[in-house]
Formats: sequence, C-alpha cells, structure tokens
Amino acid sequence: MSTVTWQQKSDAICRYLQDSTQIVAARTILAYVSFRQEPDLMLLLRSLSMPSVLGLPRCQGKTLIWHQWHPTQSPTLQPGTYGILEPAEHLPFIDPATLGPQDVMLVPAVGCDRQGYRLGYGGGFYDRLLSTAPWSAMITIGIIFDFAYVDELPVDPWDQALTAVCTESGITFTRE
Repeated sequence: MSTVTWQQKSDAICRYLQDSTQIVAARTILAYVSFRQEPDLMLLLRSLSMPSVLGLPRCQGKTLIWHQWHPTQSPTLQPGTYGILEPAEHLPFIDPATLGPQDVMLVPAVGCDRQGYRLGYGGGFYDRLLSTAPWSAMITIGIIFDFAYVDELPVDPWDQALTAVCTESGITFTRE
C-alpha cells in the first residue's frame, strides 16, 4: 500500500478510536508504535489529553514492560531489540496493579478474525501478557486494516481473544 493510503487508513482508525466511549472513559491507554506498516496511531496519541496515562511497551526478554509516555512530554523513542521504537528505560513504569477493566490496550496484529483472535509476529508477547491478571481484565482492541480482518484464524490453546477490532471502517466488538 502506498504511504499516502497507509496514512489515510491509519488516520481513519485513529478517528474511530478518538470517538469511542472506551477511549474516552479510560484512565490508562496502552498503545504501540507502528512497525512494518502496521496502522499508525500517532494521530490518536497526540490527541490524548492528560491526565490520561498513556503507555508504550518495551521488550525485555520475552516480556513487555510498559512505560508512561506522552508525545509532548517524552517524545524521544529508541530502537529496541527487534528494531521497534520503544520508550526510554528511565521513563516511569506503569504499575499493573493500577489498571482496571475500564482501561484500554490497543494491540498490534498482522490479522484478526471475527471472534477476536489475532495473528501477531509469532513472539507470543501479547498472548502471554493477556493471559494474566490484571491485563486480562482490560479492554483489548486489535488494530488492523480491513484487508486483514478475516472470518476465522487458526487458534491455539494459548491464544487470547480481544474485546474488539478496529479498522479504517470502524470498531467491531467481539466480546463484552
């Protein structure tokens, strides 16, 4: 897809998220930095006002560590282990104990199905995270483009279903 089309579709996703009651009601929003032409969420991240806590992940071994980050307060990101831009290690951690069922995690994916299962890059980072409390209680929204939203994906026992999927056409809830 061309860079212009990618950005237009990414911006449409951001507008749907900005208007969603889940994002508006969340105290903490966990997001990601686009990699390999995943949908770009920067329009959304720049629009979020404080005091919402915004977090980005950093890979540490086989675990995702979440740090507080906001584009106007700590804009610098650095390449991590896989070349994905991550927040600096010195930024404050997000304490999982502070997370509640109203908080939202925006989850990158290669594809998602109508039941809320996602296909990632194969590292299992999100499935491991989402299989434990309090992460499992959060609202999880898979972020993909329309062409990657399919009827069904193969599901393994460790796969964790998402609450919803957001594409450039809107948000679809797969479970409550």
